[in-house]
Amino acid sequence: MHNAFHQGQYQNVMTFDTSSLSAENGLPARVLQLRAKVAAGKSEEVLADVEGEEDTTDLAAVKAFAQYASGQTSEAIEAVEKLNSSSSENVTVQILGATVLQAEGRSEEALALLTKHQGSLEAVALIVQIHLQQNHTDLALKEVQAARRWAQDSLLVNLAESWVGLRIGGEKYQQAFYVFEELAQAPSTSSTKSIIGQAVAELHLGRLPEAEAALQQAMEKHTSMQDDSEIARDSANLSHVLANNVVLSVISGKDPAEHISSLESAAPDHPFLLDLQEKSNLFDKAASKYSAKVGA
Repeated sequence: MHNAFHQGQYQNVMTFDTSSLSAENGLPARVLQLRAKVAAGKSEEVLADVEGEEDTTDLAAVKAFAQYASGQTSEAIEAVEKLNSSSSENVTVQILGATVLQAEGRSEEALALLTKHQGSLEAVALIVQIHLQQNHTDLALKEVQAARRWAQDSLLVNLAESWVGLRIGGEKYQQAFYVFEELAQAPSTSSTKSIIGQAVAELHLGRLPEAEAALQQAMEKHTSMQDDSEIARDSANLSHVLANNVVLSVISGKDPAEHISSLESAAPDHPFLLDLQEKSNLFDKAASKYSAKVGA
């Protein structure tokens, strides 16, 4: 169930039969299923599901996470801050609270919360992602190497190592590609998310036709797994496909305008678009300091 979640097989997680699980494992399983619903764009369903159960710390964290995903930003942040103060030893609070804090640009607070984990590979993976977003590749690599010593064959460690490899480059590109390709092409592990990972590795390797084919496969996978209403709600995977299509177009020397327009429609607040707008504003600001000189 955990592997299915981290492979992006959210439908499999949501429909997993948990009736035979013990009471001890029942709550973690339910949390994972609720998180899968949030990832699939069903935050409102999650909020309705956990209503009145906020006394259970894990479910309070899930509620805050779903609030944030559904646009209730101030309520979510307030809830996360309270949970961080009262229940920072809870692994669900650590993961979901840190996710919200990082999304708000509060990286150091997110890392401080995550470092309280006790052997959580998901916390390790999130720490790696934050370090990479901060361009601290050395710290991300150190985190992966430490986790490798006590979780040798873990899917999350393999994925985290691949993320770092894509940042380091060189022969690490090919190693990362093998990990994503294995996940993407095996029927039991294939998902839109894993195919996107393969496409990104292809891009880094300069194999543009292969990257284009993988992104097309990801789009088809995304569409085939959902009905029309779910496609409208689940913009996360779609937006990642579109963002990478923008990158592919630029690298290929093609006009990315159509893909940018599609991304703006699907996810106007996507980090790629926000970063693009920030850089455009900085360029305009720099350009405004200079005026063209016209010769006589």
